[in-house]
Amino acid sequence: MNPAPGALLRSTLRTRRREFVRLTWWSLVEAVPALLSGWLVARAVDDGFLAGRSAAGLGWLGLLAAAVLVGAWGTRHATLQLAAVVEPFRDELVTLATTGTLHRSSLHAGRPADTAGVARLTEQVEIARESYGAVVMFVQSFAVTTVSVLLGLAALDPALLLFVVPPLLAGLTLFLLALRAMAARQRAVVLADEAIAEQVSTVAGGLRDVTACGAEDVVRRRVGARIDEAASAARALARLTALRTAALGVGGWLPIVLILAGAPWLVRSGVTAGAILGALTYVAQGLQPALRGFVQGLGGSGLWLLVTLGRILEAAEVRGAGREGPAAGWGASTAPDPAAASRSPEASGHAGPRPKDGRVAAEVGGAGQEGPAAAWGASTAPDPAAAATPAASRSPEASGHAGPRPKDGRVELRGVTFGYAPSAEPVLQSLDLSLAPGTHLAVVGPSGAGKSTLAALIAGVLEPQVGQVRLGGVPVRTLDPGRLGRSRVLIPQEAYVFADTLRENLTYLLPTATRPTLDAAVHAIGADPLVERLGGYDAPVNPALLSAGERQLIALVRALLPPAPLVLLDEATCHLDPAAEAVAERAFASRRSTLIVCAHRISSALRADLVLVMDGPRCTLGTHDQLLADCALYRDLIGHWDQATADVRRG
Repeated sequence: MNPAPGALLRSTLRTRRREFVRLTWWSLVEAVPALLSGWLVARAVDDGFLAGRSAAGLGWLGLLAAAVLVGAWGTRHATLQLAAVVEPFRDELVTLATTGTLHRSSLHAGRPADTAGVARLTEQVEIARESYGAVVMFVQSFAVTTVSVLLGLAALDPALLLFVVPPLLAGLTLFLLALRAMAARQRAVVLADEAIAEQVSTVAGGLRDVTACGAEDVVRRRVGARIDEAASAARALARLTALRTAALGVGGWLPIVLILAGAPWLVRSGVTAGAILGALTYVAQGLQPALRGFVQGLGGSGLWLLVTLGRILEAAEVRGAGREGPAAGWGASTAPDPAAASRSPEASGHAGPRPKDGRVAAEVGGAGQEGPAAAWGASTAPDPAAAATPAASRSPEASGHAGPRPKDGRVELRGVTFGYAPSAEPVLQSLDLSLAPGTHLAVVGPSGAGKSTLAALIAGVLEPQVGQVRLGGVPVRTLDPGRLGRSRVLIPQEAYVFADTLRENLTYLLPTATRPTLDAAVHAIGADPLVERLGGYDAPVNPALLSAGERQLIALVRALLPPAPLVLLDEATCHLDPAAEAVAERAFASRRSTLIVCAHRISSALRADLVLVMDGPRCTLGTHDQLLADCALYRDLIGHWDQATADVRRG
């Protein structure tokens, strides 16, 4: 074990010597019953009950009851005094853990957040605090009680020590010999727990990257391996802790057996029956509980204390050569690894590796997005790495797996009902909707009304419980993923940008896009200033340095390039100002594609051909003027954006 924890504990003992002296004093008061119990029982038997003086025997036992009350009084004050020892120790640990985490974060600013440091600050400091208090109480209680018991046995008859001291020393020796090995096993358990915490944190921060790269199985295996390691470490510790039970049996139970077995010899040697019964009282009521607390406390809380102190002290040491700690596996590596798709994203949570197979990462619905964390798959495009392969050889038709092809951007929903659980109230119920190719539809409604759910159903991300969704005359669920991806583009509220060049980000869905085509898309979306600020198309993109609006501009240009017959913007412009939002929506509306906009601002409805007002399962479809006359909810929504409406009309 690292000697640093022992040095810290010794330093604590020196700096708070006065508090420990007070605690020791009250522990001595607490040990009064242990010191007197056997002797008073012996007197009650020999001088009372066996001598025919029951009143005297009861009097001795009454003194024992008084001693117990004194011990209880000492226990109360010892427990109160313990706080004066433990709480300053906890403050020191918090300072150490905080200092180490801040120093490491400042040295490695470009790396993911030190989640293991947070675990140390929250969980391990509290474990160390509780363990320290338990160890102090158990060790001090054992020491004081053992000395009291041995003094009491010597007072009864020194011969009794021969039956108690040897097995006690043997049990303690067995336990202390196993303690170092148990500490190593306990450390392995702590390190395994830290590794799981860091792996899970990495995966949670990079879920979209994992989905984008098709690395679910890889991540599952790696996280599963960490869990298996933790289980194996726990089993190894459990096997070794069986020695604690053996040590307790030798040191606590064997003296009782030896005293009972040696009772005839003791009686022949002049030891009284009361003295033998008093010795059994000392062992059973004093020594054995103290030894049990010592073994279980030092073997449990003590091991946790040493290991967690070691981890906290390691965290306080600033090393410039990389990340400390055990969890430096795949999640801690910063080198590119095409096989490890589970690298954590940039600090903003919107970065990741270049997706490998053309699948856009899972976008978890944020504010204003209904339903569970749906995997928002945007348009599937060919992998740039395969761009040199003839398109015919990559198409479903060439592989013999051709499916139905949407004829155009017509959208039809027939009796669609959907809820996120069989027992839950439906988000959509018996919805019928038909949009001709090229229609511009705005979907409006209060937060939680089901706008994002509707977009996910139309995009084929969710499947209706009842009814059917058709795109270009073809049921969406019958389309193979590649053809579905080429038939629609879905952009969620939180835009996905990966760490690569700006060109790779913009042309991800159409890697064969020419420079004039790319320039036209950038100009149409209004992203020219962003391209200029970043340094051109070949400039590297660090998603952590982009604002939410800039990420949305990149995603909008990306979605505008491929000729998908259906485009769904699920609050994809919510981080843009109204003028920039209008430019982006007009860019999509100018194409022949069907455009569905889940509106963040009511001004989007003024630019649409049709407006769908959603209020839970109730939906109303019409033009802006029709809904103003017939739909109270739409009038209320308009009222919240009167100023925005006036600005749009003036424009």
